[in-house]
Amino acid sequence: MARFWLAGVEGVDMTVVTLRPARPEDMAAIRGLIRRSRINPTGLKWERFVVAEIGGQFAGCGQLKPHSDGTLELASIAVETPFRGQGLAAEIIHHLLGQAPRPLYLNCRSGLQGFYEKFGFRVMSVDEMPASQKRLFRLARALMKLFAQKETLLIMALET
Repeated sequence: MARFWLAGVEGVDMTVVTLRPARPEDMAAIRGLIRRSRINPTGLKWERFVVAEIGGQFAGCGQLKPHSDGTLELASIAVETPFRGQGLAAEIIHHLLGQAPRPLYLNCRSGLQGFYEKFGFRVMSVDEMPASQKRLFRLARALMKLFAQKETLLIMALET
């Protein structure tokens, strides 16, 4: 469990943030936040998540998701609306990066490229992608074209 402080969280008396392993009773909050955030809802297992609480209130989450080819993905990083813009997602990511072996992969909307580059991730070419990420990339690219999305999906890697 980790504790730190955020400044300026509007409407919350306590700005002490607790990061802790998720518990079974957190699953409904995790699933709801992932849906509202429009993040890939597959592979949501509470055992892999870290949960952020502010003033005892569920504020965000993230996970390290394993794939069948042995790779590991930084995934499901999401923060509840009232707590966004305060650095909470970055704290969740730093916490998970401290637990993750390298290489570590992630997939995100192209608009988030700069955010993840701050943590050392780089965009991968299709030829570099491991099998699990290549499958996801091809499927997402087809769906994004079908639904005329303006952004694209990026597969990024952190290698050191």
